[in-house]
Amino acid sequence: MSTRVAVAGATGRLGSHVVEVLREQGHEVVEISRAQGVDIVTGEGLAQALRGVEMVIDAASTPSPDEAEAIEFFTASARNLHAAGHAAGVRRLVVVSIIGIQAAAAGYNRAKQIHEQEVLAGPVPVAILRAAQFDEFVELLLRWGTRGEVAYLPRMRTQLVAARTVAEELVRVAFDPNATAALPFPEVAGPREERLADAAALVADRLGLDVRIEEVSDPANPDTPLNENGGLLPSPHAHLAGPTFADWIDATYPARTA
Repeated sequence: MSTRVAVAGATGRLGSHVVEVLREQGHEVVEISRAQGVDIVTGEGLAQALRGVEMVIDAASTPSPDEAEAIEFFTASARNLHAAGHAAGVRRLVVVSIIGIQAAAAGYNRAKQIHEQEVLAGPVPVAILRAAQFDEFVELLLRWGTRGEVAYLPRMRTQLVAARTVAEELVRVAFDPNATAALPFPEVAGPREERLADAAALVADRLGLDVRIEEVSDPANPDTPLNENGGLLPSPHAHLAGPTFADWIDATYPARTA
C-alpha cells in the first residue's frame, strides 16, 4: 500500500536517493527542503508540509563541520520535526546517524550524538539507523585536505558504504514494524573495511589529480582514537551491503583513457 512519506533533506546527497527509493516502491513523497520553501531549522512551512503525512524520514544534514553550528542545526531540526509531526499525527520519525557515534567526543560526530538524544526525547515514535561513512564523502575529504601537491587524509578505519545503499536500508527500517529506538540500533555498512587514505588514492587516480596521499594523525582531536582504532567499524549485527568501494569507483568515475 502507498504511504505518504515526508523526506527531510530531500535534495541532499542521501535524501535524493531516499526519495528515489520511496517512489520506486510506489509511495507518495513530500520533499522537505529549503528549495520547497520548508525550513526544518526555523520551522517555516513545516506544519503545512506534514499535513496528511504518516511517516518522516530525516536525511537532512548541515554543510558545516563546526561543532556548535551542527549542534544548533540538529537540535532545532529534531525539536521542530517532533513538534510539527506530533501535531500532524505522524506515526514514525526515522533518522540516520553514524556508526560509533556513542563514543564521539567532539566536532560533527558529537553533534550527531546530541541529535540522537534530541530525537529520542520527542513525542513521535523514533527509529534510528546508524551508517558507516559514505563513499561519496571521500572526494570531499580529499579536496578539503589537498595542499599543493600533497593531500592530507586523517588516519581512519572505516567500512565505506554507498549513499544509495544507505537509502535502501533507511526505507526498509522505516517500514519495519519491529524497528524501534531500542538498543542496539540497526547499522548499515559496506562489505569490507577500507582505509580512508587508500580510498582517497583511488579517487585521486580516477580524477587525474597529481597529488601524493599522506595519512596523518591529529593528537589534538579527541576523536582520533575512535577514527584510528576501529571505533567506526560496524557491529556484528550490522547489515553489510555492496557495492564495494572499488566497484562504486568504477560506476561513479569512469576509467580515464590513455
